[in-house]
Amino acid sequence: MTADERQFLLTAAWMFMRHGQPARARTVCEALVEEDSRDGVAAVALAELMLDAGEATRAVEVLRAADVPPELSHAAAFLETRALRNGGRNREAANRWSRYLESRKGSERRWM
Repeated sequence: MTADERQFLLTAAWMFMRHGQPARARTVCEALVEEDSRDGVAAVALAELMLDAGEATRAVEVLRAADVPPELSHAAAFLETRALRNGGRNREAANRWSRYLESRKGSERRWM
């Protein structure tokens, strides 16, 4: 798949979400992640759709398999923390968020 084709599909998924068609958006994101499980942009979008569907465990798996670009690190950390919390893994969720804050602010300013 070329970069232009990938960008087109990501845009289509975003449009589906924007217009109240999450099932179609999910189908596109699942296809992108199936093509390349390390696609961080598609993984973040798919994880959000999975969380909305109550699939916290699968969302964590998708996020952990992906190479999330730096500009989406905040979103990925938030989604993974939310997925862990929704899955009843509260301590792991708190640790994940602390690791993210430490990476951004340093351990002395992690706010937790």
